[in-house]
Amino acid sequence: MENITLAQKVVNKMYDNDAFSKWLGIERLVVEEGKCTLRMTITKEMLNGFAIAHGGITYSLADSALAFASNSYGKMSVSIETSISHIESCKEGDVITAVAEEVSLSNKIGIYTINLHNQENKKVGYFKGTVYRTGKDWEM
Repeated sequence: MENITLAQKVVNKMYDNDAFSKWLGIERLVVEEGKCTLRMTITKEMLNGFAIAHGGITYSLADSALAFASNSYGKMSVSIETSISHIESCKEGDVITAVAEEVSLSNKIGIYTINLHNQENKKVGYFKGTVYRTGKDWEM
């Protein structure tokens, strides 16, 4: 029998109720305390008038990685500040991976960076997020 960590239980519960991440087709690759790696494929419906991925698509992928990583300790956390730099455009069929890593964690604040890269391991974006840790525990 496989042992499921608290981080995986929390992220599973979050994902099960996250219609938007499911609609994006987000796959969970790695879930650990303070870390999360997600992947998704850019579809035609995600393209803007320039035939490249709308900036909100990679932002949303990174934001989901932030949410999963920051809640992975079992404490409910919500973003209070986020930003993204779009480094390269993404096109239909590109497979984008978001790697969230914790930079700093205190009782009330967590800071995370999320690097986004495509299937050729080319960096396409950089996201930074700050979360407020509510002190409320996730009920499992």
